[in-house]
Amino acid sequence: MSVRRAGRITASVLGLFAGGAGIEHGIYEILRGNIRPEGLMINSMGPPCRPETVWHACEPAMTILPSFLITGVLAVSIGAFLILWSLVFVRRKHGALVLILASVLMLLFGGGMFPPLIGIVGGAVGTRINRRSVRGQTRPPGAFARFLTLLWPWTLLVLALWLPGQWLVGYFFNDFLMGTGFFIPILIIGLLVLSVLSAMAHDRVHGYAC
Repeated sequence: MSVRRAGRITASVLGLFAGGAGIEHGIYEILRGNIRPEGLMINSMGPPCRPETVWHACEPAMTILPSFLITGVLAVSIGAFLILWSLVFVRRKHGALVLILASVLMLLFGGGMFPPLIGIVGGAVGTRINRRSVRGQTRPPGAFARFLTLLWPWTLLVLALWLPGQWLVGYFFNDFLMGTGFFIPILIIGLLVLSVLSAMAHDRVHGYAC
């Protein structure tokens, strides 16, 4: 059995960022204290943050719990678990499924909206890393697959730089990011898709047949 190296790295990196972002949301929720959210959808950041005035909209999230404090503690705990799991255990049997499950739990318990999505995508990639090689039973990779290999790991690197870097950009150019609010989710989703496709293509072209 051959482990798909690019897929494993991609799954681990996505899990790390999902966990780190979940911890960030959780810390803000803990700071809001033991108060009851007004509904299922919440803002991780409390006053004086106003969603209509900042590019990150005060870090939207959701929770099924009646307390910001408990929500935050769980978001931090699950985020820390995701980081540890992504670093050590994601390549194990059913490791990717655990990553997906933890990401879903983080979604329900205040870990934000995009971080769980990133974790779920990482888990989906991880489900492929331990599949048995069937080299010789598949067609040779085509031109498009070979083109995608040129994008790895660069799309993943750009994503890894942008996820924390957007905060620096937002600090200096808040109005610009607010005026192009559609750009951020499109960029993140686009980089996610390209990172996954290029990792899969890289492993296939380099002998880790899909």
